[in-house]
Amino acid sequence: MLIDSDLQRHLIKTVADRVIQHTDELVELDQAIGDGDHGLNMKRGLDAVLLDLERLSGMPFDEALKAIGMTLVMKVGGASGPLYGSLFIAFGKSLPATGNRAGVVRAFAAAVEAVKSRGKAQVGQKTMLDVLVPVLSLLQETEEKLPARLRAVAQEAARATIPVRAQRGRASFLGERSVGHMDPGARSSELMICAVADVMEDRT
Repeated sequence: MLIDSDLQRHLIKTVADRVIQHTDELVELDQAIGDGDHGLNMKRGLDAVLLDLERLSGMPFDEALKAIGMTLVMKVGGASGPLYGSLFIAFGKSLPATGNRAGVVRAFAAAVEAVKSRGKAQVGQKTMLDVLVPVLSLLQETEEKLPARLRAVAQEAARATIPVRAQRGRASFLGERSVGHMDPGARSSELMICAVADVMEDRT
């Protein structure tokens, strides 16, 4: 899928709007096992992205991703700002100029590794990685019916964090009390992935 300025604008806006629309849900999820600020923090960061939408739409896609990442680092706060910032910055830095599929997948892999490094976490510890890693695995395996499969994998992966005991972040201090709640970072990652899948489906 080629990224022109119109598509780039649509993609950024769709992803930001999707997470912002679920602010209250993300707040509730984080109130159960965290500080309760994930939804509002993400909204603040993505509101700032939307305020800069016209400039971002006109930039090369890799530079736009890095700029979004820097905005999230500066505006989101908490643990999510550095983590999502690392994801977007590393994705932009690793993105190939040609935009071929294999290169994009490698860039996303580098972005996921950046999140692992920043958060000192691994898949299975009730974090956003529990969505990002299965999504990466799907991208590495196939491109058939990709939008629908991306949505399914992301949704299933987010739900799978519910019975998991948290091992990273503030939720880890709750021990067994963290069981029975979806991880808010996994949910916001799911929302982003599903928004991207929707845009992909619209343009196919």
